[in-house]
Amino acid sequence: MFKLIVLGILSGAFFSTTFVLNELMSVQGGHWLYSATLRYFFMILFLAIILLFQGGIKRLIDVYKLFLEHYIFWIISGTIGFGFFYALICFAADFSPAWVIAASWQFTIVATLFVLLFFGKSFSKKIWFFSLLIFIGVCLVNLSHIDNFDFSIFIYGAIPVLLASFCYPLGNQLIWESQNQTSSNKKSSKVPHIKSSLLKNSFNKVMLLCLGSIPFWFILLLIIQPQLPSSSQVINSSLVALFSGVFATTIFLYARGLAKDSNEIAAVDATQASEVIFAIIGGFLLFGTISINTLSFLGLTLIILGLFLFIKYQNKS
Repeated sequence: MFKLIVLGILSGAFFSTTFVLNELMSVQGGHWLYSATLRYFFMILFLAIILLFQGGIKRLIDVYKLFLEHYIFWIISGTIGFGFFYALICFAADFSPAWVIAASWQFTIVATLFVLLFFGKSFSKKIWFFSLLIFIGVCLVNLSHIDNFDFSIFIYGAIPVLLASFCYPLGNQLIWESQNQTSSNKKSSKVPHIKSSLLKNSFNKVMLLCLGSIPFWFILLLIIQPQLPSSSQVINSSLVALFSGVFATTIFLYARGLAKDSNEIAAVDATQASEVIFAIIGGFLLFGTISINTLSFLGLTLIILGLFLFIKYQNKS
């Protein structure tokens, strides 16, 4: 369990680059759709290189064949888990600073529990309490930096991220269900059971989800038709793709794949709370506008306490 928590926190460090760099691109005038689309273009490019090193051209062909065998499933899971999720995150960056998005995104800790319930999972009520501690802690950390309350920030910034917080765990859970299907679960039985050994490799899974999201991005580009991105937006999007898209997502899915039950899945997802800590540090280094005060220190304490209780509880069970 300790290994899962460490891997989850490591992925949180890489994930945090999304919030800071998206805010930077928004400040520089880049359109949110290119911030989202370019990330997945570069992810596919980076992943293709990684897969070539891992298994040569045969690996790429095998992954592509697996995509075609279950293309409807990959398009649905990729659109939900990558498409809707990241489009909403990037849209929110035009209206909210990184700390608001980072704070709102932590609702995914609670959203994960509802997703697991939807798929018929059961876990201790203590998990709700641990998740609530982390969520309250994250809220305190970010509320401590509010100077002037602006309701529009929550309408156009927080609400899209709250919706995204359901999309990401839902997309991830669809992958988990496809690998760990049980006949007794009616919801799980509707998900195709994919027995391919390729899914044991996290890079393969991320590539399949990226490919599944492509139709969604093309549709949005045709509808919105934004102006071409600047060179700085292209560079920053490539960095987000590498750090958050490839490193963070792969580590996170790897940790989630190691989870043996719904309690461990919830614990791994809860480590995403660490993102806000790294986002605060990154925002301070890049913008120099964030500081730690008493309220934010209390929030950080609750986050650490929640993660500690997850570890302690799992070690006893």
